[in-house]
Amino acid sequence: MLIGSYRHQIDQKCRFRMPSKFKEALQDGFVVAKGVGGCLYAFSKEAFNELYKKLESVPMFDVEAQKPIRALLSSAFEAEEDNQGRILIPQELRNFAKLTKNLVSIGVGNRVEIWAEEVYEQVNSADTYDLSASSLSKYGV
Repeated sequence: MLIGSYRHQIDQKCRFRMPSKFKEALQDGFVVAKGVGGCLYAFSKEAFNELYKKLESVPMFDVEAQKPIRALLSSAFEAEEDNQGRILIPQELRNFAKLTKNLVSIGVGNRVEIWAEEVYEQVNSADTYDLSASSLSKYGV
């Protein structure tokens, strides 16, 4: 299970290190792709394969359903660490998530979300927490 939040930085060559607390769950490698709300998702290969199997069941001629599938899968890449444990984030994904220097990586159960610090602060403000938390009641939480 991936939980917690960690602040770190992207280096001048656009690389970052996945926080060590997340490394165990992602030890067999991971896939990074566009997320929702302005972040990137990092899935273990196992979690990504589970998601992929669900996406395969969506009819390929369902035009509306194929749009988010296309966006997700075309942005996905298998992260490869260099010998110092850093991962290069492609330019397209850095632009999408507005990643420049300060990052926040958060564990969200089956995935890690990678946020630009300033975007994360806006999305995760104290003002929005109560409203967001109350929306979970429709899922029986």
